[in-house]
Amino acid sequence: MDYVIYFIITIGVLVFIHEFGHFIAAKSFGMRVDVFALGFGKRLFGWNKLTGFTFGDLEKDFDGKGNTDYKLCLLPLGGYVKIAGMVDESFDTKFANEEPKPYEFRARPTYQKVVVITAGVLMNLLLTLVIFWGTNFFKGKQIIETTSIGYVVPNSPADSLGFLKNDKILAVNKKPVNNWGELRNQIFINTAGIDVNFKVERNGKTIQLKAPRSKIPSSEENNLFLIPSGVKPAIAAVLANSPAEKVGLKAGDIFLKLNGVELYSRKQMIKIISSNKDVSLPLVIQRDKDTLSLAVTPGSDGMIGIQIAQAFTGPVDFETYGFFSSFYQGWLDIVRVTDLTFNMFGKVINGDVSFGKVFGGPVKIAQIAAKSAQDGISRFLMFLALLSLSLAILNIIPFPVLDGGHLVIILIEGIFKKEIPIKVKIAIQNAGFAILLLLMVYIIYSDIINL
Repeated sequence: MDYVIYFIITIGVLVFIHEFGHFIAAKSFGMRVDVFALGFGKRLFGWNKLTGFTFGDLEKDFDGKGNTDYKLCLLPLGGYVKIAGMVDESFDTKFANEEPKPYEFRARPTYQKVVVITAGVLMNLLLTLVIFWGTNFFKGKQIIETTSIGYVVPNSPADSLGFLKNDKILAVNKKPVNNWGELRNQIFINTAGIDVNFKVERNGKTIQLKAPRSKIPSSEENNLFLIPSGVKPAIAAVLANSPAEKVGLKAGDIFLKLNGVELYSRKQMIKIISSNKDVSLPLVIQRDKDTLSLAVTPGSDGMIGIQIAQAFTGPVDFETYGFFSSFYQGWLDIVRVTDLTFNMFGKVINGDVSFGKVFGGPVKIAQIAAKSAQDGISRFLMFLALLSLSLAILNIIPFPVLDGGHLVIILIEGIFKKEIPIKVKIAIQNAGFAILLLLMVYIIYSDIINL
């Protein structure tokens, strides 16, 4: 249910922002907007000035006389704005045999059409920029100032490749790395789909370690690969009347050892607790500057009643930005993410990265939305910003049905000063819609088999 709720919230916000861009641009030029819909399919309820608030579909030949029908539809997989005199996803061509009216899209100059059709993408970019600005201004950027490995899991991919505790990584594929963020980006993003060569400092000497791509997890979320020195599990919250509260554990406590085992991740700690039901486990924690030894007994459900976070106890630096510099930094973030996105597109086309690893549909969006929301509002907003940017990039691609496809048609008509026949536009829309539908089915299938 969390997945469904956060998926609807995420898609609802992004679609509303995107379609509002088209809506406000069309209205500002005096074009009629017949429908502003969130979702597709059957009209659940809506409002307009003529009928007021109503449930269900309106009459088949309902004429709003220039008034917009704002409605919520059954399928929460997108939305649309129906602008009078435009061939769009509604495939409405009733106007084709009539002379263009002043309030119709087709009667307007090319520059107005271009503004209207790109306004949705611009609004998505604006949402991304605002969130990036807020993140930079209010939080800044945390930089983990280390490239040293704190722990190597026995029999893990890192272990099989020859990594050892305290190894310091100097470069990845000849590109120097100075902090853990740069290291992660170089491993999981910049070199995606290709083998990796690590330049490592070990006991004062420099060595090379080669890693075939098949040995590196596709994501660091569920499969820990390299663990930085100083990472420990910590308590984000303690449930009332839980085993953790009874022994005095508090939010902010950092776990050092559990049952005699040095801790390095949430996953490792959960495994130890869940496999020792009703067994007293010795525990060493760090609270502020003190080290405390306790014992905690998991319940019969294999839990101690805490929310586990990940803490970094090593050197950390924070980059902070002013009001205006946060906008500039936010724009640089957009450029960087866009560059990485097209880089990944290229790797998919070249066959270096599988399609399912790059593209995600409703299932994957729901999963990530729910997880990011559980990690806090800032993580959820960052996910929303990245998804909004992805929506903008995908929509501007010159493909039928997408805004980029409409833009190409508008520019062709503007250059040749002649409208492309309605039948041709409908044929292009139909072909594009069919291909997009097949692609969506494949993406959902890929999401499901990768669950």
